[in-house]
Amino acid sequence: MPVPSEGFGARIGWGSRPAVVVVDVVTAYLAGGPLTDAAGRFESARASAARVVDAARSAGHPVFFTTVKLAPGGADAGWFAVKVPGLAAFEEGSPYAEFPDEPAPLPGEVVVTKQYASSFFGTSLAATLTAAGVDTVVVTGFSTSGCVRATALDALQHGFRPIVVADACGDREAATHDQNLFDLDAKYADVLSEQAVIDHLSGAAT
Repeated sequence: MPVPSEGFGARIGWGSRPAVVVVDVVTAYLAGGPLTDAAGRFESARASAARVVDAARSAGHPVFFTTVKLAPGGADAGWFAVKVPGLAAFEEGSPYAEFPDEPAPLPGEVVVTKQYASSFFGTSLAATLTAAGVDTVVVTGFSTSGCVRATALDALQHGFRPIVVADACGDREAATHDQNLFDLDAKYADVLSEQAVIDHLSGAAT
């Protein structure tokens, strides 16, 4: 997947304590799910996110997961559930909010349950990251134009350094994915390739 060319937006850079946030990499977006794409973009992003998670764990960096869980009828999702009827896939008891085999949370890793796009809105994520001493949030997951974008923006607005992994994010349309990565890189985050992020997390970057 393409990475926006450097120079349009200034580099934010890495802090000293990164954490990976895996946004909604759940079965709803993967093969057989109601929100999947026909070209395998979500599956490709899932595989990339799994490699980023493995690199983070191997280097001792914390990993956080999010999923969407709604009350029956979307009662706790307000107008978001009206605007996006597909959110019914995440109502309580649905199998589509479950994690695939990988990446999936290990015992002791935090799973944040949310009702809206941002992983920060209405959740304890910001406080949990701060308590863990995290200053850099590496964002992966689904979808680039929705929950990934909202999470990266809110990471910035909560005082964290946002890094978006281009290869590890997926959307239903390639153009939508690319346009949102360009916009994120221009104004809100550093958009980097999977390899660049893995090199940094593993200490191989210079």
